[in-house]
Amino acid sequence: MSEPSTKDNVKTAMTYICGECHHENEMRARDPIRCRECGYRIMYKKRTKRLVVFDAR
Repeated sequence: MSEPSTKDNVKTAMTYICGECHHENEMRARDPIRCRECGYRIMYKKRTKRLVVFDAR
């Protein structure tokens, strides 16, 4: 039963932006955290384009 979820994790890639050269990198769960262009190790997750709503209290 755990096999289908593992396949989903391998296929799904998130887009991260390099902190040094601002190049967009697609990374998967087991990929090393490193920019493919300059080798910098600080990556930022790309902001979602989906509407985000916060409730004020």
